[in-house]
Amino acid sequence: MRTCEVLIVGAGPAGLTTAIYAARSGRDTLLVEREMPGGLMATTDEIENYPGILNIQGQKLAQRFFEHAVHFGAELVSDTVQAIKHDGDHHIAVGRQDEYRAPALVIASGSAPRTLDVPGEQRLQGRGVSYCATCDGAFFAGKEVACIGGGDAAVGEAVYLTRFASRVHLIHRRDQLRAVQAVQKRAFDNDNVQIHWSTVVEEIVGDETVDGVKLRSVDTDARRTLPVEGVFIYVGYRPATGFAPETVELAEDGSVITDGDMQTNVPGIFAVGDVRPRIQKQIATAVGDGATAAMAIEHYLG
Repeated sequence: MRTCEVLIVGAGPAGLTTAIYAARSGRDTLLVEREMPGGLMATTDEIENYPGILNIQGQKLAQRFFEHAVHFGAELVSDTVQAIKHDGDHHIAVGRQDEYRAPALVIASGSAPRTLDVPGEQRLQGRGVSYCATCDGAFFAGKEVACIGGGDAAVGEAVYLTRFASRVHLIHRRDQLRAVQAVQKRAFDNDNVQIHWSTVVEEIVGDETVDGVKLRSVDTDARRTLPVEGVFIYVGYRPATGFAPETVELAEDGSVITDGDMQTNVPGIFAVGDVRPRIQKQIATAVGDGATAAMAIEHYLG
């Protein structure tokens, strides 16, 4: 069992910021992350709204966050936390590889992509169905793909996919996009992005790989099949809190409820970032959560 003072489950921008502040305060700080550091930030192509940095690739910014935390002494362990349990005044995160024990535990596990829940989606995951354009976009060079959604992620990644795909079909269930104007403009100005308004996906079709999507018009109920070889889905995210103990209070959507200091209803357990209830999921707000939690933890441990 690995023991520390501050245990952070998740190494996205909120978790890494918590680690920077906690380690800088001299606390033995441990991050447990199942994938690469950076969370969703690391899978974003371009970031242009983080204060002080005009434009940067998400993976590069994630690396800077990680190096900053390590510089002050934070340690990263690769493991998947499956449960959290209590041991007196301490909390134990049970991973697949080991167990981790600390008096202060931070849930910074972020969120996972929501699915469309349509026929063919699960069966064709990894065979044309993806939730990460920066991860898989290069596989579709010269091909037509569909991008589902109308928010910042969907529209921004649709534009990114035009670097590889011959045409990107942006499919949105409403008659206007929800993305910010700057992101919308990039899509409208790109001749390789074709927007299908007021349209929903009813099925993803293909035998071994994706070869099309069945669409339905919300206005006329007309149905048609659009030939594509890739489907990128951006219809929101759900909090990754399946491992959270039953004693931690959750909102209806599964997000962790905290007070203004990021403290949950369980003393010593904090939550930061996209795992909390929030409308805007931004790196800047995640960083704010992490800084607030770290200072609250210092007070709690003190």
